[in-house]
Amino acid sequence: MERYDVIIMGGGLVGLAFAAALDSAGLRSVVVDPANPEDRLNAAFDGRTSAVSSSSKRMFDTVGISDHFPEPGSPIRIIQVADGLEPGGLAFDPQDDDEPLGWMHENRHIRSALLSRARAGNNITLKFGHKAAQIDRGEHGVTVTLDDGSHVTAPLLVGAEGRNSPLREAAGIRMTRWKYDHAAIVSTLRHEKPHDQVAYEIFYPAGPFALLPMNDDEDGHRSAIVWSVKKKDAPGLLSLSDEDFAAEAEAAMGGFLGRIEMIAPRSSYPLGFHHAARMTDHRLALIGDAAHAIHPIAGQGVNLGYRDAAALAQVLVEGARLGLDLGDAQLMERYQRWRSLDVLMVAMATDGLTRIYGIPGKTASRVRRFGMGLVGRIGPLKQKLMDEARGTSGDLPLLLRGLPI
Repeated sequence: MERYDVIIMGGGLVGLAFAAALDSAGLRSVVVDPANPEDRLNAAFDGRTSAVSSSSKRMFDTVGISDHFPEPGSPIRIIQVADGLEPGGLAFDPQDDDEPLGWMHENRHIRSALLSRARAGNNITLKFGHKAAQIDRGEHGVTVTLDDGSHVTAPLLVGAEGRNSPLREAAGIRMTRWKYDHAAIVSTLRHEKPHDQVAYEIFYPAGPFALLPMNDDEDGHRSAIVWSVKKKDAPGLLSLSDEDFAAEAEAAMGGFLGRIEMIAPRSSYPLGFHHAARMTDHRLALIGDAAHAIHPIAGQGVNLGYRDAAALAQVLVEGARLGLDLGDAQLMERYQRWRSLDVLMVAMATDGLTRIYGIPGKTASRVRRFGMGLVGRIGPLKQKLMDEARGTSGDLPLLLRGLPI
């Protein structure tokens, strides 16, 4: 019987970040995942990228994840928002001495950094290629029997398995969920003119077109795209040649970055919303997509998961210092209270933006552009929205402030 402080089911981006946060404070965890991430580390770039918010970057710096990145991310200095290609819009442009709004990374580089950090940790055990054959959440602890017959035990079980979390389903936690009539097409392109570390969010009634600055390579300037289109249109766009798809993307961008070409495969995934009625159960806590998933309109999805990880790590570390059982109901209640409102507010805000910008017509467009102009003129409101983009608003856990627990 192997004993740990926490058993983490799921070794994805959020699960491994949580393990690193625990390790940095001396708590022992075991990460169980049926997949072997080594299989994906040496794969060619698949076009998938993620924005790491400023607060998430602070956590990565504090717990030592940033030290393992194969290359630094591309900072996002400005976010430019537009209603189609109409004049006017809104620019989130911090002062020159402010930290960036976020950093763009290839997903494979984030996975590589997290896995290297986990392997370097003194308090992290990785059990990849294994799944749970039996889970017993008893009165005095949790015991997981793995498919090889071995047993691991801990006071607390954490579900970081993604949106189809078996732990959440087994606990009978109710979900609010719906699907959008959208699919997201993601890829990376090269363009003629420099992006100047500006991210663009261009809203169309069919869905937003996001263009996100990546590090330049030896062949030129690069940006990632996340293009939300009507679900029925996605197969047609995916079937286009690279040249024809580049022409469609260039038209959607208005050509402001000059001639473009595709440099990575295109992939697509359906867009939906789900929100767990609660994030805890008896000796169980959920983090990341196991608890919530939102529209990628504001790039906050995985960063919400990192906020979960930082908050739960702080709750557990402070509980351990008080000598409490890490699966104690009062610790679970503290985590639930801390995260539930923030998650709900971000989820509702992204859903609202999706619906507001999906209203067609010139009148709706004029109203939206008037609203963006108003936000641009009201300093405190604009600052509040920039703080939301950075993930630096609200009751921040210590790690998201750049402080050790």
